[in-house]
Amino acid sequence: MEKFDWKATIKINILKLKVVGLWPKGDKTYEFNVYTLWAAVSFTCIIFAHNFFQVVNIIFHMDDLQAVTATIYLNLSELLGMLKGYHVFQNMGLLKKLMVTLNSDLFQPKNVRQRQLIEPNLKIWRYNYILYWGMSGGAIFFWITFPILDNSVKDYRLPFMAWYPFDTRTSPNYEIAYMHQVIGILFVATSTLGVDTLIAALNMYTGAQLDILCDDLRHLGLADFNKNFMKCVRHHKEILRFCDDSNKFFNWIVFFQFFISATSIGITMFQMTVVVPLSSEFLSIMSFELAIIVEIFMYCWFGNEVQEKVNL
Repeated sequence: MEKFDWKATIKINILKLKVVGLWPKGDKTYEFNVYTLWAAVSFTCIIFAHNFFQVVNIIFHMDDLQAVTATIYLNLSELLGMLKGYHVFQNMGLLKKLMVTLNSDLFQPKNVRQRQLIEPNLKIWRYNYILYWGMSGGAIFFWITFPILDNSVKDYRLPFMAWYPFDTRTSPNYEIAYMHQVIGILFVATSTLGVDTLIAALNMYTGAQLDILCDDLRHLGLADFNKNFMKCVRHHKEILRFCDDSNKFFNWIVFFQFFISATSIGITMFQMTVVVPLSSEFLSIMSFELAIIVEIFMYCWFGNEVQEKVNL
């Protein structure tokens, strides 16, 4: 039977991470090459700078509660996205090791029955992936276009309140700052969503491997019983190792994610009460709120799936 490619399910996700410098080619980690240079430029000049200019603006306006609440809900998520990107840099060797383990012979489905058994896991991940990117895409669209939609570009309003070391109320400084914010939010969102869906995929893969193991145990048969049983034992040990390595990667991410998401949900709900209803700004906040809910749902759903299958 043709070898099953587990990575094919998350191929698009890996491609997006690769674009923003978070996934070196093949099974290798970062080396001294052009791609690593691009990753450094992407992280420092785009992702970090995008966050830095907004944080400095908050520091300069700490006495203005309205200005702080209008930006802090997004800044917290963007800062977490930056930390997620750094965490991927730091643990790239571990992630590539997980991908190699995933496509090893021991993790392969043995027959058509097992491929049908794991297909619901893959479908659920795909549906969550589309929903999460859809909600986030709506928020991003309204963020980067609302100065145009409400005609505030004539007042040199930027999509995000930020401080720059130059006057953004003159041309072409305004256009440069605007374009940097557009590219910045796209890169931050891609890294954040890419890491979130990658973590969901790792949990999904763990659950799928448990399904395969249970099916193997149900169909041990009398012929070569000892050999097949020992293979199940080795498979179980590898699943535990895969799960432990996955947890090493995302434990701290999940901890900060729930704390920041809970805070952001509260602030965004407050912010929706002070902006003009059904305006582009209102729609961007609402889309962001829905994206956070889907984000938390993904972590809870796939984590619970692993827990339920472990207890079978």
